Amino acid sequence: MILLKLHKINRFFRLAFITLQAKTIKLNLFKAMCFFHTSFRCIKTWSTAALYCILLWSISSCNNSTHEPEETEIVAVPEDLDQIVNERIPEILEYAAGNQNRLNDSVSLRMLDAVKNWYAGNHPLRTWSKEKQWHPLADSLYTFVGRCEEYGLFPSDYHWKELQHDFEKLKADSATRLDAALWSRADVLMTDAFMQLIRDLRLGRMEKDSITTRKDLSISDSAYTALLQRVFAEGNVTLLLEEQEPKLAAYQALRRAMKGFTDTMDRREYTFISYFPIDIPEDSARYLQQLQTRLFEGGYITFNDRPADTAELAAAVKAFQTDKQLKVDGKAGPMVVKTLNDTDREKFIRLAINLDRYKLMADSLPNTYAWVNIPSFQLKVWHNDTLRIESKVIVGRPATRTPVLTSTLTNYIIFPQWTVPYSIIFKEMLPKIQKDIRYLEKENLMVVDRNDSIIDPSQINWFRLSNKHFPYLLKQRQGDDNSLGVIKFNFSNKYSVYLHDTNARGLFARTDRALSHGCVRVQKWDTLSRFLVQHDPVKYRPDSLAAWMARKEKRTIYFSRKTPLFIRYFTCEAKEDGIIFYDDIYAEDKIVREKFFADKR
Repeated sequence: MILLKLHKINRFFRLAFITLQAKTIKLNLFKAMCFFHTSFRCIKTWSTAALYCILLWSISSCNNSTHEPEETEIVAVPEDLDQIVNERIPEILEYAAGNQNRLNDSVSLRMLDAVKNWYAGNHPLRTWSKEKQWHPLADSLYTFVGRCEEYGLFPSDYHWKELQHDFEKLKADSATRLDAALWSRADVLMTDAFMQLIRDLRLGRMEKDSITTRKDLSISDSAYTALLQRVFAEGNVTLLLEEQEPKLAAYQALRRAMKGFTDTMDRREYTFISYFPIDIPEDSARYLQQLQTRLFEGGYITFNDRPADTAELAAAVKAFQTDKQLKVDGKAGPMVVKTLNDTDREKFIRLAINLDRYKLMADSLPNTYAWVNIPSFQLKVWHNDTLRIESKVIVGRPATRTPVLTSTLTNYIIFPQWTVPYSIIFKEMLPKIQKDIRYLEKENLMVVDRNDSIIDPSQINWFRLSNKHFPYLLKQRQGDDNSLGVIKFNFSNKYSVYLHDTNARGLFARTDRALSHGCVRVQKWDTLSRFLVQHDPVKYRPDSLAAWMARKEKRTIYFSRKTPLFIRYFTCEAKEDGIIFYDDIYAEDKIVREKFFADKR
């Protein structure tokens, strides 16, 4: 009986001390002994010396407990299960803290600090179960992890494989339900999964960038603890987790469409082709190997145990091109590679990336704003949650990208004069001028010096000019044949880009409209110009605007209401008939995929 009491008191000491460690309470040995002596002064049958000896042994044992926790610990007395699980949880946390957050070779705690903070303040420590039963909220969290793809998440990030094993084993096997090691490990994994879900649903998995507009870019450990306390107080895991998501309408629409996509997606994993054939031999060889493997996985080539020769590879590519209704030439060009990579699994990753892009934005947008989405080649203007303008746009080529940015439309110029950026002069125009000086007249360009005086181009030795010595400006005269068209919309930015009309309006008929030097050409420039001055009817009467246009009179129009402008990069969005995917024209999805999602399964 005395030994049993010693065992139980020692167990309690160890649990209490480790709990204090988890709280990061720094007590010296004397204070710790005083704490325990005061707490247990009611135990009068034990001598002070014996009590201190047990305490010292417990402290020493805890401080040296760096061994890997036992995989199995069947409790002999069922009534002791809760108490032993409560002991094992801090041991697991202590081991993980000393083992780079790892519980074993395949399982790591991604949110260890937040998890430790929870258990430091939770008594009893055991959270998701009691005795031999799961708490109903544990079932809810388990279900959420199992279907978290609907939220653009990957179950493997939340210990899905391990939780599946633990849930099935603990529910199916009555003997296993006395395994304190399994219950304690599962409890820690559930808490870690919950904390990680909170973070990923609210903040996403991508790093802050130049256009991040949200302010709360981190979550404190105490905030995680408060949210988990709310779950048990309110009794609903799913509602609290969904509460963490962005409130933006576009995000919500895309997320609602995810269920239909994930319910029907082809979950087979195919090789992703990362390289096009280039001059570096090792990269070219890697590309050809990926290409052959992908064609083999799709059933277009019957072997993958040896390299295919040129004829065999061409035949497989032709079979794929025929099947996908592409141009049949046997060449694995960009369109073939793009189509091979366009699997449901890759589409899911793109959906996850785009959902995370919304998580870098503030939870609300202005009452009135203009939105340019580069991959969709569209401009939309919203007012009072109503779509007021939808227009095709032309954006920058991949070599001269339109930048993503946040700004404000401040004014527009009727019949503007275009001052050619030096980057365009040196890369495109100077070689053509050197070849034929008549290029300037053909493009309606005039040469001016720094004082804005017009210079006769025939008096200039163009072959002596370069990007290091070019003391002139090239300006395009205003008019219908001006590259800016008849209107230019200004907004502050460091890239010298703007929205404008164009003298090549036929380009709006193209599907791929990545054609500009970086500015955004707007098809419905007239509708946009009227909208921007609709609150200034006295200052800018419609007939006055029409008269200025008719006379081709250069005017700068300032408007009292400044309209926020967002230029963004989203390669998918929800429509009434499902999810629409746009080409990753600047390979931004590819960059993010390789950086943050390369190992996702």
